[in-house]
Amino acid sequence: MHFNINSPMQEGFKYDVIVVGAGHAGCEAAAASANIGCRVLLITMDMNKIAQMSCNPAVGGIAKGQIVREIDALGGYMGYVTDNSAIQFRMLNKSKGPAMWSPRAQCDRTVFSSVWRSVLESIKNIDFWQDVVTSLIIKRNRIVGVKTGMGSQIFGKSVILTNGTFLNGLMHIGNVKIKGGRISDPSSYGISEQLIEFGFITGRMKTGTPPRLDGRTIDFSKLEKQDGDLGGGKFSFLNFNSDIPDQKPCFITYTNPDVHEVLEYGFKDSPLFSGRIKGLGPRYCPSIEDKIVTFSEKTRHQLFLEPEGRNTVEYYINGFSSSLPREIQIKALRLVPGLEQVRIFRPGYAIEYDYFPPTQLKYTLETKIIENLYFAGQINGTTGYEEAAGQGIIAGINAALKIHKQSEFVLKRHDGYIGVLIDDLINKGVDEPYRMFTSRAEFRLLLRQDNADERLSGLSYQIGLASEDRIKTLNQKKEIVTRVSQFISNFSISPEKVNNFLLARQTSPIKQKVKLFEILLRPQINIFELAENIPELKESIGVRNDLTKEALQSVEIKFKYRGYIEREKIMAEKLKRLDHISINPDFNYESLKSISTEGRQKLNKHKPLSIGQASRIIGVSPSDVSVLLVHFGR
Repeated sequence: MHFNINSPMQEGFKYDVIVVGAGHAGCEAAAASANIGCRVLLITMDMNKIAQMSCNPAVGGIAKGQIVREIDALGGYMGYVTDNSAIQFRMLNKSKGPAMWSPRAQCDRTVFSSVWRSVLESIKNIDFWQDVVTSLIIKRNRIVGVKTGMGSQIFGKSVILTNGTFLNGLMHIGNVKIKGGRISDPSSYGISEQLIEFGFITGRMKTGTPPRLDGRTIDFSKLEKQDGDLGGGKFSFLNFNSDIPDQKPCFITYTNPDVHEVLEYGFKDSPLFSGRIKGLGPRYCPSIEDKIVTFSEKTRHQLFLEPEGRNTVEYYINGFSSSLPREIQIKALRLVPGLEQVRIFRPGYAIEYDYFPPTQLKYTLETKIIENLYFAGQINGTTGYEEAAGQGIIAGINAALKIHKQSEFVLKRHDGYIGVLIDDLINKGVDEPYRMFTSRAEFRLLLRQDNADERLSGLSYQIGLASEDRIKTLNQKKEIVTRVSQFISNFSISPEKVNNFLLARQTSPIKQKVKLFEILLRPQINIFELAENIPELKESIGVRNDLTKEALQSVEIKFKYRGYIEREKIMAEKLKRLDHISINPDFNYESLKSISTEGRQKLNKHKPLSIGQASRIIGVSPSDVSVLLVHFGR
């Protein structure tokens, strides 16, 4: 009988890419590497918890929604999976300018994980292995494989670590400590200690999650109902159906002084205040204990009740993250309006875990110390599904490209929020769990959620990730944008054809013919209503579907914000020029005495590859950048 010793999962078989962890970063990394043509092994502790939504059952939100659309534009799957598991959709910040519009969807937690597993299993280049990785196989500062808890040695040309909160994870509920990376899941040990021996710096961070409520015990009549957008919405540029039938509502309630008093009584047993938790916590997603102390002047805090799915009574209470003793959590919850009789499925808890300061990474997310080893997700000090997934797809792309001996794939700050995210991590590091906000981006109007496909799909197609169908759809959208833009720019409208419409929209009538774009520029007018009232415009648009809707939205934004967009483009070009002035990473900055002492220290530590990168390192002043420009040539 003949055995093939080079078959998958047998000794001697060598993968191109091994991905450790099947959370949001790991799933995108595995899919990207495999779709570019690499043989991938995805290792996870539990095949039934692929892309588990460990915290709230939602995707997107402020700036996060933009990241999801960028992942989709690159050929990732988070948007697709969200669309196929959504139970509610809302476009946030619609009252503000388009730079701030951010899509957000409530998902069915179980369906989300199930769809992700189906997606991964449909990719022929991915193998799976249910196990825990206990150490890395490293030779001459190059990764060559991993060792697992079941005694397997698995070899690979690259390894991507996406360990989430599992590295030496420790959970806290009051005085109770539980070793684990997530409730009911064990921690992972050995990797941190091994990497420290190789010279990596590590630290501890913490995050938390709220209790899960039994919806049968909630009095919804006392809560404020929050419905999804009429007509639904979507993330994926390839999904032509934005309708979500029978959207599930969320609900809003508030804490009060009585709730705060009970919570404060439990502070003596809080691991947060007793010093038992050493990790750095998230400023922008604080526990309820943190909020009471930090905002002591506030008499109430908003709480959101989010459904966990269509076929469950379980609710997530957003805003009530806590590590207090469970009896304190229950007593406080029952003083919240609508929750007087509430029962819980499990209490909230805090978890602390190891992370590695991301200044130890290259822009590709490959580590500087060990070749072909990549980090993505919470291991880099970030928080959030979307931030993790954005890193995962970049790590997966670059691991594959390096194996194929192709140029690295790096997104700049003017390319996308993913570029901002990675640039911040590499150059500024983290002193708390990093969360993306629109305010972190200098070019928000260029990095809108509606144009992610225009910005990124072409770049992704060049490296073999974005599909032919995606490019075909993008070209169709561009054709509509061009055709409609030209019509609006050239078509003149007479007063008798448009004044009744203008008066109905409470805007001034015209006295003579004007170009249609002048009407569109008015804040009271939107392109969809205009098309319904101007037959010629409606005819030029043609068939109405979700693709047309996206194109028309882009047309309107480009007309109304043309001046601002052009100004940001000029600023982005200036930044791009600085990024094109390269620096030898081995340059000794001590020779430049006109640079500040702190600047020289930071430059020698980070070893920037360009003046643009140097300018974004904390501690490098504008005058230091001027010296670099003179030295390396403008």
